[in-house]
Amino acid sequence: GDAWHFCGASLYKENWAISAGHCVYGEDFNNPDYLQVVAGEHDMSVNDGNEQTSVLSKIILHEDFNAYYLYNDISLLQLATPVTFSEYVDVIALPEQGQQASGDCVVTGWGTLEEGGDTPNILQKVTVPLVSDSECRDDYSVDDVSDSMICAGVAEGGKDS
Repeated sequence: GDAWHFCGASLYKENWAISAGHCVYGEDFNNPDYLQVVAGEHDMSVNDGNEQTSVLSKIILHEDFNAYYLYNDISLLQLATPVTFSEYVDVIALPEQGQQASGDCVVTGWGTLEEGGDTPNILQKVTVPLVSDSECRDDYSVDDVSDSMICAGVAEGGKDS
């Protein structure tokens, strides 16, 4: 059948990517080669030659992932074929363990541009301020915000992820 886009991921090595745990929850971890990563994608309606596709050889879901509350919502994806780094394909910078995050962050993806709207073909990016855990817990219930989460955005709404 035809392939379709359903989640984003970020490369951290030439053959490993990080994605949300809920993206792979319920998939066949023993035979993940029906799933693929497309690195270097920008406009999903056009094949501009910068894309590199690899099927998955391994999925690692965080051992404490909770599908209901989305606690520890992270997974690692091993690519069967390593990517070649280029102007369009590179790794993300990872923080040091225990590093405190502050300031603004850049969020990218193909999510809807308005509530209930269609998803765009072109990769989007938005800069949003990080919000402290305590402020986030004030805005949401304490049970909904765990230490493994990062809050970002503005209380008035608008740009978010």
